[in-house]
Amino acid sequence: MAFYNIGYAITHPALWLDWTEGKAVMRFIYYGASQELFFAVLALFLTLTALGLWRNAILWGAVRVLEGFANTVGRFAAWAGLLMVLQQIVIVFIQRIFLEAQITFGFGVGLSKDISWYAEELKFYNAMIVCLCAAYTFVQGGHVRVDLIYSVVSYRAKRIIDMLGSLFFMVPAAVLTWMYSWYFLWRHLVTPKVSASDTLQRLVDGKSRAFKWNVETIGFSPNGFNAYFLFKILLVLFCAMIILQAIAFFYRSYLEMKEGEASDGKYLDRDQLGDEEAELAADIH
Repeated sequence: MAFYNIGYAITHPALWLDWTEGKAVMRFIYYGASQELFFAVLALFLTLTALGLWRNAILWGAVRVLEGFANTVGRFAAWAGLLMVLQQIVIVFIQRIFLEAQITFGFGVGLSKDISWYAEELKFYNAMIVCLCAAYTFVQGGHVRVDLIYSVVSYRAKRIIDMLGSLFFMVPAAVLTWMYSWYFLWRHLVTPKVSASDTLQRLVDGKSRAFKWNVETIGFSPNGFNAYFLFKILLVLFCAMIILQAIAFFYRSYLEMKEGEASDGKYLDRDQLGDEEAELAADIH
């Protein structure tokens, strides 16, 4: 049934991607956090795993693609840190030295906002780094590991711990967060309000009749940053990237367990810090 649902969705994209029509949007909302989507993803995962058990090169290819995706997104999003610092410097100069209340960016038709808008926007840059760089940091080995028994067990036991951790800790936590964040996002984008308790029939036959885009533009201050729906989108993207990274980590751990220590770090694209102490600290973490 899962493969039928996948095929039907691919061959009938207008039923859920034509967002000019209320019923299509409601279908997208419902299936975005439905058991149908869960079993469709599970079916693809099991199929890829079965093929990988037959030929390890398939799993290594999946690992390289998924880790490469995490690295690419993370390295791009990391530049938000520099942008955040530069914008803060501009805000300080404009507010404290030039005593201006507004900042205008652009050529010809500029974007003019109150300085408090730009100050609150800094939180968005920080959220980009947290949400979009989490999987990238995992690939780079930058997350702190709380070690109780990991360091004293054998190489094979470490890989088994990693496999179990990815399946029974990373995936469930990310899926649970996705379930909450998905409807949290859409409740601030459309009316009538949607919830996890809504059935497909209620959404498509009922709420779609009164459907209207209602993107949240309310800030915490009168002239402050008013695009807080972007934070909710980042939360959904964060969950998706953690799930993909958990799959990549599971495959990598299995392959390294099967092939032995010779494959440890195989195809792993880690940044070269150029500082021996910093690289040692990263390895310890």
